[in-house]
Amino acid sequence: MELLQLQYFVTVARLEHMTEAAQSLHVTQSSLSKTIQRLEEDLGAPLFDRTGRGLRLNEFGSRFLRRAERALFELEQGRQEIRDLSSQEPSALELAVTTASMLPGILREFRKKMPNIHFHVQMLTTHEMVTLLHQGEVDFCLSSPPIQGDDIECQVMFVDPILVAVPHGHWLADRDSVSLTELKDEWFVGVRKGYGTRDLVDSVCQSVGFVPRYVYEGDEPARLSSLVEAGIGIAFMPGTARNSREQIHYLQVEDQELVREIALLWNKGRYISRAALEFRELVSEYFKSLS
Repeated sequence: MELLQLQYFVTVARLEHMTEAAQSLHVTQSSLSKTIQRLEEDLGAPLFDRTGRGLRLNEFGSRFLRRAERALFELEQGRQEIRDLSSQEPSALELAVTTASMLPGILREFRKKMPNIHFHVQMLTTHEMVTLLHQGEVDFCLSSPPIQGDDIECQVMFVDPILVAVPHGHWLADRDSVSLTELKDEWFVGVRKGYGTRDLVDSVCQSVGFVPRYVYEGDEPARLSSLVEAGIGIAFMPGTARNSREQIHYLQVEDQELVREIALLWNKGRYISRAALEFRELVSEYFKSLS
């Protein structure tokens, strides 16, 4: 059994499509098919159910996939640890977030402290983040809500109130607070389902008897304030997203504890580099300064 066979198998297993996997791996489809066939011969069992041109991971394949991912994960951790110890090249951080309102401030402070560290950030839904965490493909996740799991370390960093944002001139703009039931006939702008804050507020609104009506649903939380300013709709927004320069009025929510917990997450089995340790410490200090 060769390392290349494992890498090819994991890609095919995740995509369940030979052509897409070949394109992703930059190899010919015939070469990829032969590699998978040799692996199945070595194991003595088929890993996929084949129906025409389609592929579907079978029970043998599902069980082997978990082992193959773990083997590749451990090898990658070893490579990163050696690279970190030998300092052969600048370290890099892989980050994923479901909440981005405080990310610019965190990254700005981190870049001041460690200017040579590169980072790559992805904005994901909770489900997408869980997948990357389990696969060990990110150093840290900044998530709301917190995520629990046997292989996930979860540290709650901050409790952030969720406010109602309305444009100046709105009938609620001269108020300091509002009950959720008063909002049942309003139109909302928000992120799409799957993001923690959206799922939380939808659930709380349903508990008091109404389902929010969305005129806009997107993937960029930062865009919501401009939509509120333009009078497109009102929004549920975290308190830390407030900007005094915006033409927006914020109201507290009455009679409901509408807050989001922001947590830092990491895979317990992933090697934590020196740069990652510095980042974790900085995130902790950053949120302490907001308390």
